[in-house]
Amino acid sequence: MTLWNQLQLLDSMYLEQVDQLYDEAFPMEIRQYLCHWIESHDWESIASNESLAIVRFHELLNQLDEHYSRLNLGNNFLLQHNIRKIKRNLQEHFQENPVYMAMIISSTLNEERKILQVALSSQGKGDSMQGNIMMEHQNELVNKVNNLKMSVQEMEKHVQALEDMQDDYDFNMKSLQSRIEAEGVQMNDPMPKEIQQEEMAIKRMFTVQGIKREVVMKEISNVLTLAEQIQFTLITEELPEWKKRQQMACIGGPPNACLDQLQNWFTVVAECLQQIRQQLKKVQELVQKFTYSNDPLNLGRGQLDEQAISLFKSLILNSLVVERQPCMPTHPQRPLVIKTGVQFTVKIRSLVKLPELNCQLKVKVFIDKNLTERDTIKGGRKFNILGTNTKVMNLEESSGCLAAEFRHLQLKEMKTSRTNETPLIVTEEMHLLSFETQLIQPELSVDLSIISLPIVVISHVNQLPSAWGSILWYNMLSGEPHNLTFFLNPPPVKWVQLSKVISWQFSSVSKRALTSDQLRTIADKLLGHKAQGDPEGLIQWSAFCKTSPNERGIPFWLWIDGILDLIKRHLLNIWNDGYIVGFLSRKQEKAMLRDKAPGTFLLRFSESCRDGGITFTWVEESQDGEPKIHSVKPYTKADLATISMPNIIRDYTLAAPMKVPVYPLIYLYPNIPKDEAFGRYYTSESEDSEDMETDKPINSDANPYLRRHLMHVSDKPVARPVARF
Repeated sequence: MTLWNQLQLLDSMYLEQVDQLYDEAFPMEIRQYLCHWIESHDWESIASNESLAIVRFHELLNQLDEHYSRLNLGNNFLLQHNIRKIKRNLQEHFQENPVYMAMIISSTLNEERKILQVALSSQGKGDSMQGNIMMEHQNELVNKVNNLKMSVQEMEKHVQALEDMQDDYDFNMKSLQSRIEAEGVQMNDPMPKEIQQEEMAIKRMFTVQGIKREVVMKEISNVLTLAEQIQFTLITEELPEWKKRQQMACIGGPPNACLDQLQNWFTVVAECLQQIRQQLKKVQELVQKFTYSNDPLNLGRGQLDEQAISLFKSLILNSLVVERQPCMPTHPQRPLVIKTGVQFTVKIRSLVKLPELNCQLKVKVFIDKNLTERDTIKGGRKFNILGTNTKVMNLEESSGCLAAEFRHLQLKEMKTSRTNETPLIVTEEMHLLSFETQLIQPELSVDLSIISLPIVVISHVNQLPSAWGSILWYNMLSGEPHNLTFFLNPPPVKWVQLSKVISWQFSSVSKRALTSDQLRTIADKLLGHKAQGDPEGLIQWSAFCKTSPNERGIPFWLWIDGILDLIKRHLLNIWNDGYIVGFLSRKQEKAMLRDKAPGTFLLRFSESCRDGGITFTWVEESQDGEPKIHSVKPYTKADLATISMPNIIRDYTLAAPMKVPVYPLIYLYPNIPKDEAFGRYYTSESEDSEDMETDKPINSDANPYLRRHLMHVSDKPVARPVARF
């Protein structure tokens, strides 16, 4: 198994570390597309040999061209576009310096090996071998599947050998009869010695053939038993685990891998079962050709045939998956939230990829079909599906899978469908999309269906944050995959579980997850005094998404969501660089800055802005030697839409008594010169649509922030002060 495949089996915390190794210069897509080729070379040696680095650089481009050609066969425009973009970026970054590319790949592979080693060796007491056990389990399953393939091939050889043996016996028997008749030997006449010897040889052939017939039936039985064992593992262990990983991936967790591997296993078992069924038909033909008293081929053959059909049917019934859950293309990072009247997509895939299934399965999509009374919410809304709601599954040449992708679906609410009797608000109401098809083969007819994860349907985009909060809570906690009554009595969650999901929200919109210190501050805000004595304290649904944890009146999740949107729209670069402390109480803020040089500042998020706000706090030297700490009124999305945060930090001034502007921000905490930290993001004043802001150094306990007002910034600002220690 490749290093890349091993990494994808690790826990989410390690996958987040892997994610941070890649950027636009060397994107993760290359690692995925070319994992075998990349791992087949010694990049450390290549990095020390410029000529070899040039060769490998052009080989990599050729590998991408080949991958592009394969995509071209399937008309996959989006993936083709991505490949072209990746190739242009590679040429832009490494055409003149391919050694640098080799160094990056070498370093990245080394970091991946370290992550894998740590993951396998430091899982904690009691489960330190979990990673190794997982690998061993995967390798054991791979070996079983390979063994099944070889066993079926051996069985086919033995059936063919039995057929040849039966043909030889039949030929020799008929030849002997012809010879006896030709020589006129009567029944009671003594047989010539040669005929006796020939008759003895035929009897031995008959005995050996009987033994061979027993062996063949035993082999078929053993192969079916092995297929049943593998199939049981796939259906009861591997597939549910993949679905659980998909749930976590939907709410920002690590990318859900291994579906291709799962498809390979399902397909191999299906192919083997089909081969077994064919061999059982051949066995039946052998029985019909030859009369054999108490023929072993007849003993249990019908039962084995039923077993093979039953296994194949069960495999097919479990082969459909929702490869890509319902998602609006306008909000790809927030699947399962669908707005009425807005197009959404969903993709269905069969894990059994047989050529005879190509274009044979016609899939139709429904919403909230065949719900039981237990599943139905009284007074809930009802919807119609608009758009192309029927698709034929076909083999995609680009991905090699049997799939049907619905790209143009919309939901329309049925009039007067909702009443005041419903106990749930719109963003707590869950709905299901189901997909149905039918497989018809000789001796086999199977009705197939699969259901999506529950979706939340909204009618206005301002409901999206609350709806996404519902999706997070449901997929964190629901043990039942299709429990539409979940929010009638939503269970609480432990902080240790919620903290991981909150961190995922940040790593899904940026390259940086939350640190343990940031999560601890958030826990204090959400749990209050409980966070100190019980860091895994239970959090209720209402505390997460409905009520405010403090006097500010902002529900916790909506506060977090506002910050996420602020980062995504205006602060992505400096957040990725780690320059925003972010979550920090005022007490912690003062403790961090107390002993720092005047002009040292840090950035944190406001607790009072519903839609997200960011402020900075700095140290000012005072006459009595006790440093003063000031904070600026938070900047919101509206502010940052007109002027970037790096430009604000660069030009932020205070109006001094002598009307000479003072620049109070000098060092980003702990001691990074601000130009060194933010210089690459500065733009000229003319690029900002509004004028600069200046503050008066006056604040009080009642209003801890400095006031701000707009003023024009001169093209030749006064010299910035030098920090004194």
